[in-house]
Amino acid sequence: MDTVIALRQVEREYRMGRTTMVALRGVSVEFRGGEFTAIAGPSGSGKTTLLNLIGCIDKPDRGRVIVKGQDVTDIPLHRLAGLRNRYFGFVFQSFNLIPVLSAYENVEFPVLLGGVSSAERKARVEGLLERVGLKDHRRHRPHELSGGQRQRVAIARALVAQPLAVLADEPTANLDSRTGAEILDLMHELNESAGVTFLFSTHDEQIVRRARRVLAMHDGQIREDATNCTAVPMPGRAAGAERIERTA
Repeated sequence: MDTVIALRQVEREYRMGRTTMVALRGVSVEFRGGEFTAIAGPSGSGKTTLLNLIGCIDKPDRGRVIVKGQDVTDIPLHRLAGLRNRYFGFVFQSFNLIPVLSAYENVEFPVLLGGVSSAERKARVEGLLERVGLKDHRRHRPHELSGGQRQRVAIARALVAQPLAVLADEPTANLDSRTGAEILDLMHELNESAGVTFLFSTHDEQIVRRARRVLAMHDGQIREDATNCTAVPMPGRAAGAERIERTA
């Protein structure tokens, strides 16, 4: 697979009163299509900042961000919305569903203004709701759904615009371990069967064990970039070798 996202010597700082907090320190990393990658580390390590730069939600103070071969570093944030909607789907720990909309309407929302025909929108939304197991809950509003069901709606919403990658920020943090495992199974299945790229910001060991690549962050730097050969397989698949190979 070709490189679809690249960061070159990226740095990001935040002002907190009179204090400057360095979130990222000279980070360079590439991602290829079809990855299932965990960006892991303790709170304050820079993993969410890195995910925000990848998804064009934030901009670096120094360095370059390249998406699908296009250097987006100097594009103003207000002009990045269209690119962000075209290339990225987002899954958040707090679901971020619109409470007055049904499951169907929440999934449909990202493509309402995207020039997608009504027939195509209907086919995509219904197909995704069926795929995430919510075909019979299409008219339910978020408060009528469990946490796991709400996160399934969020996954379908992230996929409806057929993005370059799905960026998931702590997607299992507000779920119990069993529901979190089910959500992770779903995302893993979508990655393997449909080639959907997933990049996670996480400290959840379940995700780290299942990821095929793990970026370990500390103090704003990637301290290790490893191919996870012990990644837990989908149910019924053979387990991988019992080791982690260092790739960078």
